[in-house]
Amino acid sequence: MQKARIKLASTNVRSLEEVANQIKQIAERTGVRMSGPIPLPTKRIRIVTRKSPDGEGSATFDRWELRIHKRLIDIEADERAMRQIMRIRVPEDVTIEIELIS
Repeated sequence: MQKARIKLASTNVRSLEEVANQIKQIAERTGVRMSGPIPLPTKRIRIVTRKSPDGEGSATFDRWELRIHKRLIDIEADERAMRQIMRIRVPEDVTIEIELIS
């Protein structure tokens, strides 16, 4: 049977876990096999900028960081389960990718 690989990514951990738990509940209700959610390494994007606009003065810096959290879920590609997964309300800050693999 085919599997669906679902990749979730977000800067907000709570909304990411919420979507992952909804997918988990659907898998339990429909009785399909599921592995995950597997936490993938968090990507940390750092940007360091000078506070001074003209380059004069003491060298003080602002440090900005953006963390992108990721989860991976493998689920059997049952038609009923996939239809329910497609109908999940996904928050704006969560990116979801569904890929069918054999």
